[in-house]
Amino acid sequence: MESLDDVIDDLIADRVIRRHRRIWLIVIAAVVVLALLVLATGGWKEKTGRSVPTLVATVDAPATVTAGRWEYSFSKAEIVREPKTEYSAAKAELLVYFELRNIDTEDKKSGYLNGDLVRLVPGGGKDLVKSNGATCRNEIGWVIVYGLPSESCFTKFEIEPDFSADQIEVGILAEQYISDNGLLGADEDPYWHSPEAAAVVRLKPTVVIKDEEN
Repeated sequence: MESLDDVIDDLIADRVIRRHRRIWLIVIAAVVVLALLVLATGGWKEKTGRSVPTLVATVDAPATVTAGRWEYSFSKAEIVREPKTEYSAAKAELLVYFELRNIDTEDKKSGYLNGDLVRLVPGGGKDLVKSNGATCRNEIGWVIVYGLPSESCFTKFEIEPDFSADQIEVGILAEQYISDNGLLGADEDPYWHSPEAAAVVRLKPTVVIKDEEN
């Protein structure tokens, strides 16, 4: 039969356990609420904004940039507006023009420019905007052959109809010629991947009204 002291000790222990349980429940609830708030406000995704995403070289067009297996010679940018009509809403797109050369001395292979490698830097904490790659000779995804002269190309960014800017910034990412980690069972042969920020090019866009071109 338990003594009075044992009963008192059990009551005290039970009270302590309940108190700590209540504290842990409050902590867990607070963590869940915090996680939901973070997710609702954009999650843990890094807001790259102006930096792309670390300190890189910033140049004014006309400019030549070497990044990974590509060499770009940027020349101009245009904001192309398509006014609202009776049958369609107003539209706009941003075109950035450059000469593109394949300098892949590692593989010496032909390839096309991935839209992930050229991005619009809107600033203000907004996400970078992917381009649609490169249109050369009026064909999107034109294959650039290693060893041949550069091609005249442009890339396109989707923008809001009322977009305007005295100056835009375009971020250039460079793929790296590296292998995957062989410890994880991956092929250790190097290849082009894992792009990193290489440069930011500033351009002063002109405005073109599409109706005036036709």
